[in-house]
Amino acid sequence: MKIKIIGAGSIGNHLAHASRQLGWAVDMVDVDPAALERTQANIYPTRYGQWDEGIQLYLSHAAPKGCHDLIIVGTPPDTHMALSLEALEERPQAILIEKPVCTPDLEHADELLTRARANGCRLFVGYDHVVGAAAMRMCELIESREIGEPQTLDVEFREHWGGIFAAHPWLSGPADSYLGFWRRGGGATGEHSHALNLWQHFAHQLGMGRVTRVTATLDYIKTSGAEYDRLCLANLVSEQGLIGRVVQDVVTSPPRKWARLQGSTGYVEWQCGYEPGKDAVKYSIGGQEPMIETISKTRPDDFIAELGHILAVMEGDSRSSVLSIERGLDTMMLIAALHKSAQTNRSVSLNWENGYTTTALQE
Repeated sequence: MKIKIIGAGSIGNHLAHASRQLGWAVDMVDVDPAALERTQANIYPTRYGQWDEGIQLYLSHAAPKGCHDLIIVGTPPDTHMALSLEALEERPQAILIEKPVCTPDLEHADELLTRARANGCRLFVGYDHVVGAAAMRMCELIESREIGEPQTLDVEFREHWGGIFAAHPWLSGPADSYLGFWRRGGGATGEHSHALNLWQHFAHQLGMGRVTRVTATLDYIKTSGAEYDRLCLANLVSEQGLIGRVVQDVVTSPPRKWARLQGSTGYVEWQCGYEPGKDAVKYSIGGQEPMIETISKTRPDDFIAELGHILAVMEGDSRSSVLSIERGLDTMMLIAALHKSAQTNRSVSLNWENGYTTTALQE
């Protein structure tokens, strides 16, 4: 496998390391020579012990084209559509786009999907928690139906974004990047949209369909030139009537990354970072003493699992991918709907027949 990674920031380094662990050849590309220098001299060796000479670094104008099996777009969300459309012209087998897949205006989302289908390119979006071992174990328990009929589903991603800035020390705060601008795909609703994606993922596992109505309250902040939501409270209703809640914020410390499905005869919970180096699944059936299964995991494991899943799909796994562009765009539609709901103070319905456009969002 030969991989091109566009963007030499934190996510680009994570995916470069994961690719090398899988034995892939990696070309890393950035428009900024300082970003490439920072990757080689600081980010990668600090995280992984030493620089990997198997990674080739290129400025964007000098990067090789048309010779990669997988292209990864690991840049800010407001550049994803343009770079992904450009990457399609190279005709790779697949493209992986970091989350969120685009900006809340959904511009070019339908175009990208249509063009990718036309040339046979598989598109994926980097919501890697759904392919983690703990989430997969929760799905096994969901499929067993031992907890009875689903009653409600809650998911939270509450984490102060100080950790993000610690991983990007060249940024002094939210206003220095897309993170501080909700219209560019930042803020709590965009940056922590793993929670929205997990809610949708578990709802699909339950056979409850897509989300059809949302009601949201967002806490918008304007400061130092930035404009973002620091807290998102969302109530969701699915096609088959599953009702639940998602909470995302950039202020909670210590973080809480958690999901709970309540059934008629029991419950199951997922927790990321249950204790250092471990995720957990907790469940109780029929009023029995709760069981806790811990799963050892490092941060690099998240990205290795993500790329391993994509490789399996590329090699012929016929199942619909949980990282597919359609799943990622479903989450992007929720992000757009939540902003509209919060700003109009009304519930918003999603008409999926209108495609991935703002016209699908109806009050």
